[in-house]
Amino acid sequence: MKKWIAFSMFISMSAFVFIACNDSKNETPTAAKENFGGFESQVKWGEHLVILGGCDHCHSPKKMGPMGPEPDPAFGFSGYQPNGSVPDINKKEIQDKGLIVTNDLTVWVGPWGVSYAANLSPDSTGIGLWKEEQFITALREGVAKGIKGSRPLLPPMPWQSIGKMSDDELKAMFAFLKSTLPIKNIVPQPEPPVAK
Repeated sequence: MKKWIAFSMFISMSAFVFIACNDSKNETPTAAKENFGGFESQVKWGEHLVILGGCDHCHSPKKMGPMGPEPDPAFGFSGYQPNGSVPDINKKEIQDKGLIVTNDLTVWVGPWGVSYAANLSPDSTGIGLWKEEQFITALREGVAKGIKGSRPLLPPMPWQSIGKMSDDELKAMFAFLKSTLPIKNIVPQPEPPVAK
C-alpha cells in the first residue's frame, strides 16, 4: 500500500512539473511578444511604427505608380537625392506669403528656407554610425544627428509629435531603420531663407 501511495505521489508530482513547464513555455512567447508591441520582434514592431508614421513619405524618393507618386523601394529611406529637383519657384514670394511648397516630399521650401529629407538608411552617409541614444535625442529635442547644440531639425519634420513616443517605440523604429538597405547618399545642407 505504501508503494502505491508513493507511486501515486510520484505520478502527481510529475504531472504537476510537466504542466508547470508547459505553462511557462506557453507564457514566455506571449510575454516576449508583449515587449514588442504585440509583434514577434523589435524590428517588426519598428517597421509597423515607421509605416504608421509615414516616414518613407518624406525620406524615400518617389516613383510614379498606378495611383500616383509612391516611395521607391530601391531608394528606401535614403532621403533627398541630389539629382532630384528643387521646386522652381520664387522663394522670396513663398517665404513672404508663408507658403510651403514641395514637388516630391523630399525637398521643402518655406519661410524657414529649403530643407531636404535626411538619409535614414543604415549607410555611413545616413544613420549607419548613429547610436540609439542619438536617434532618441534627435527626435526628442529636434536636433540634427542627435547631437546637442547642432542645428535644429526643420519643417516639415514632425519631431515634436514623434518625440512623444516611448523610449521602447523609438528604439524599435531605430532597430527597423538599421535593418533596411544601406544606401550611400549625401543629402545637401538646408538653405536659409532668402534675405529680405
